[in-house]
Amino acid sequence: MPKIWTVSELVGQIGQVLQDRADLQNCWISGELSNFKNHRASGHWYFTLKDESSSLKGVMFKSRSERVRFVPSDGLKVMIRGNIRMYEREGTIQFYAEEMEPSGIGQLYLAFEQLKKKLEEEGLFDPARKKEIPRFPKRVGIVTSPTGAAIRDIINIMGRRHPGMSWILAPAAVQGEAAPREVAQAIARLNRYGNVDVLIVGRGGGSLEELWAFNTEVVARAISASVIPVISAVGHETDVTISDYVADLRAPTPSAAAELAVPILQDLKFQVIQLRARLQSDMGMLIERKRQYLDGIANKGPLKDPFWRIDQNRQRLDTLQVRLQESMTRFVADKNGILTLLAAKLDLLSPLAILGRGYSLTYDAEGKLLRSAQKVEVDEQIRIRLGEGSLCCQVLEKEI
Repeated sequence: MPKIWTVSELVGQIGQVLQDRADLQNCWISGELSNFKNHRASGHWYFTLKDESSSLKGVMFKSRSERVRFVPSDGLKVMIRGNIRMYEREGTIQFYAEEMEPSGIGQLYLAFEQLKKKLEEEGLFDPARKKEIPRFPKRVGIVTSPTGAAIRDIINIMGRRHPGMSWILAPAAVQGEAAPREVAQAIARLNRYGNVDVLIVGRGGGSLEELWAFNTEVVARAISASVIPVISAVGHETDVTISDYVADLRAPTPSAAAELAVPILQDLKFQVIQLRARLQSDMGMLIERKRQYLDGIANKGPLKDPFWRIDQNRQRLDTLQVRLQESMTRFVADKNGILTLLAAKLDLLSPLAILGRGYSLTYDAEGKLLRSAQKVEVDEQIRIRLGEGSLCCQVLEKEI
């Protein structure tokens, strides 16, 4: 009678057969990713690898996925190294990935392009946010390895161009796993220190892998966050990194960065001499023009004959005095005429003028003006005022 297997036994046997196949362990497989899921809680990746006619489930645990430098996505063709095993819980064959690379394109290149696109969309490469490099820095900050060729080149160039230039080094590893974090921390440290006018961040030449610290997001964001202007100086002229795009200025080499950051002292001195000579010449010409102007003023008008202005004013005063007297005479004459006219009008209305024409005024014994004969009695004493003098009379008869 044939052996009757349990499910667990059969699945375990198949799994053992797969493990015994050396060519199915630590093997490479190529295909297209689909159903990719990043389980963020655990950090594990789950995916399906497929081609035109078949598909295979796969998993990459966090300890392995952390080493992948690009972000996988559906539709991306990849090459994966790993082991074929049985997932006994579900009875399915599964590929356990150890390493993943883009197919037909380098892993580092793909990671570079993905990060470049991400930061560009965020605006970190925008020319409008780039700071101006100071023309006359007092102190230069340097972020690089203290033992590399870059620091020696930078110091030599600065010493040759400006022997008195002050500089400060924030040492950092420039390759290896710790390099991105150390470079970012060094940039932040110099910003906290504050007494620096410009930063040179970089290293000498090397392979893409050796320069990779300057293609990482942590370094890019540290450069972007720097208050101090940053010159990126990574590798040789043909090397282009993410740091070059984010920095305020890219230098093709560390030596070129030192030339861009530090002016030549002798050139500055020569410029000062030229500016001083130009200033003296311009001031001399300006003084001469002003002297000629003053001479012209002194040789004409009041400055030439100071009493001329006094004589002019005296003559003007005499003219004004005559005009004032004439005006006052006319004014008084006008007012006298008006006064005579008003006096004549007033005289016409005066009671005295009326008396002068033969009329008289009659008053009773109490001195009140009489306007009616009824107000007086016969034998009563009255007074009559004439144009000249007055009469005291007694009423003998009255007519009403």
